[in-house]
Amino acid sequence: MVVLLFFCAGVVGNVLHAQTRGPYDTVKVYAYITPEGDTIPESILPPVEVLGKLTGQWKRHWAEWTRLRNAVYVTYPYAIAASRIMNEINVKLENVTDKKQRRAIIKSREKELKRDFADKLTQLSVYQGKVLMKLIYRQTGNNCYEIIQEYKGGFNAAFWQTIAIVFGSNLKQNYDPYGKDLDMEKIVRDVQLMYGYKS
Repeated sequence: MVVLLFFCAGVVGNVLHAQTRGPYDTVKVYAYITPEGDTIPESILPPVEVLGKLTGQWKRHWAEWTRLRNAVYVTYPYAIAASRIMNEINVKLENVTDKKQRRAIIKSREKELKRDFADKLTQLSVYQGKVLMKLIYRQTGNNCYEIIQEYKGGFNAAFWQTIAIVFGSNLKQNYDPYGKDLDMEKIVRDVQLMYGYKS
């Protein structure tokens, strides 16, 4: 009797098991094999797009970021040109000790610069001008006050510093890529990658 019960239970179990099996019993998935040799099932989830609306502080931050990014895109080529021109002038002035000759070299380059850049630079906004001064410091290692003082003298540097202060700026501002100017540095690196500029 007991044997018959076990036999019947086995038959019913096999019938039920056969009925529950179907084409989707085995699901093939990707697998990841660990360095130790274990196989772990892996699946890839489809991407999910999440849309949100910027509000309050995030909206202001995004507006500031966009304004800064646009200013860097406009002014960075001028900062590169300024660095290149300063290097060229410094090469010419390297062994010149006569003050008159030095002034003549600087004046000749100044005429070229006015011809090539004056119209474009006067179209910059005050904000873009501030960004340009920071980028010039980044490219040359000197703030604009020091550059004017070196090439045009202390009186001119003081005069232009006064004008800058009237417009809410400062020629003596430096560039801090790991602190307050971190956002600007990130944007500059993006511009360099995009347009193939070298640091």
